[in-house]
Amino acid sequence: MGRFIQEQVLGMKWLNTLIGNLLTTLGVDISSKIGGSVQFFLYDVIKITVLLCILIFGISYIQSFFPPERSRKIMGRFHGIGANIVGALLGTVTPFCSCSSIPIFMGFTSAGLPLGVTFSFLISSPMVDLGSLVLLMSIFGTKIAILYVVMGLVIAVIGGTVIEKLHMEDQVADFIRNSQSSVDIEAPDLTARDRAIYAKEQVVSTFKKVFPYILIGVGIGAIIHNWIPESWIEAVLGSNNPFGVILATLVGVPMYADIFGTIPVAEALLSKGALLGTILSFMMAVTTLSLPSLIMLKKAIKPKLLGTFIAICIAGIIIVGYGFNAIAYLLV
Repeated sequence: MGRFIQEQVLGMKWLNTLIGNLLTTLGVDISSKIGGSVQFFLYDVIKITVLLCILIFGISYIQSFFPPERSRKIMGRFHGIGANIVGALLGTVTPFCSCSSIPIFMGFTSAGLPLGVTFSFLISSPMVDLGSLVLLMSIFGTKIAILYVVMGLVIAVIGGTVIEKLHMEDQVADFIRNSQSSVDIEAPDLTARDRAIYAKEQVVSTFKKVFPYILIGVGIGAIIHNWIPESWIEAVLGSNNPFGVILATLVGVPMYADIFGTIPVAEALLSKGALLGTILSFMMAVTTLSLPSLIMLKKAIKPKLLGTFIAICIAGIIIVGYGFNAIAYLLV
């Protein structure tokens, strides 16, 4: 039953077969590189789009219960590492990319929440949202998807705790520390219809923002899947290269995409022999440390804190990557 859900419900293997049959009927040779690329592109774009819309609606409906002011009050009830854990968990029901998380992070910081808690939120929000769990299940299976989310939360909690212990509050931009955040304003209660309307609006808004990256990601995935020799991928990201995790992490940092854009690339790399931990490190780096988000974050925090944040994330991602590579045989 679990295999059926993973392959046919989440993975939509039936859709791949249907597209293959349709292309064959139209005279396209799906065993050729061009035909295989077309099949991969159509299948992944449709699959990810369907999952994207369903996931955004469901997660946005949940998110409507946790506006910034309510999230701040929830996090304000906890202290120490418990507060970091709550901050990381709240990050799982918030925006899908790092750039969208930063304004909320700024609001939390200006509202007086501990700096470490806000950074736990900032790390977990793009890295381990609920959408990533379902999408990863569709490709890697339940065990790997759950472990990925758990490790992402661990990075967020440890990262926030380290930043808290370093007492770097003076590294936050003055305009944030001196501002009064609007998160103290009580949000009106929403009806079920209001939440559904909000969720629908989020679907449309988020889809418009991420769909170009889906097309780019699937296009890259199709090229990797059908045109790049397996030996090349194995040489760079396989077991023969002990620095594959570090390379994948550093390559992922300057890129900009969310989990929906990185999934097809990860899928193609996996099929070509790249190691599991190496792939997951690449995904974490892209979603958490994208260059545009770092540029935005630089306006909110000073260079010393920004450098510390980047170093903690990179170190955590690399450790997770090597850890996954070491135990990958237990997860297959």
